Amino acid sequence: MKPKIAPSILAADFANLQRDVEMLNESDADYIHVDIMDGLFVPNISFGIPVTEAIHRHARKPLDVHLMIMDPDNYLEAFKNVGASIISVHYEACKHLNRSLQAIRQLGIKAGVAINPHTPVELLSDSLEMLDLVCIMSVNPGFGGQKFIENTYSKVSRLKEMIDTNGCETLIEIDGGVNLDNAPKLMEAGADILVAGSFVFNSSNPKETISELKNI
Repeated sequence: MKPKIAPSILAADFANLQRDVEMLNESDADYIHVDIMDGLFVPNISFGIPVTEAIHRHARKPLDVHLMIMDPDNYLEAFKNVGASIISVHYEACKHLNRSLQAIRQLGIKAGVAINPHTPVELLSDSLEMLDLVCIMSVNPGFGGQKFIENTYSKVSRLKEMIDTNGCETLIEIDGGVNLDNAPKLMEAGADILVAGSFVFNSSNPKETISELKNI
């Protein structure tokens, strides 16, 4: 199966955001990945609800919203209202993960969880049935353009085995440092969705780069 591709709009040209969203509309991308950072959970600030709403206004692809923020429960409904089709919260930021996932599902959208490089996938064993998506961070969250962490392959394989053993339909997403070199290995390990930011938007032809990732 071909991977689903979710270019991260964080790497777009913010002075030409509408142009870049429309480029993604015309590309082979499956989702638009929207990274929300608060400067507390991660050491960076990206953008919030108004910019997400502006992206949604022009987008024809579903918005895959990744909340790298503290107290995400306070913002779930707001991001759903500005166009999120998927909301992923961080395991490390949730006091009661299953409650957060239930709240997302009650909004009528897909529920995901993201885990940092140091967080074992085994900690999700009691939440898999509530998860549409697990986002494995293959870099430390907070900044684009980082080097891919090699033990990600092992984490993907272990998570895929857990999903199959439990008979779940949870998708595995990889976020950070994805490129044409590691994408085939990630798919072989069990990944379903590849997030790519700098690799797409810094290329000479982003649409072609998305197609190449799609057709690995």
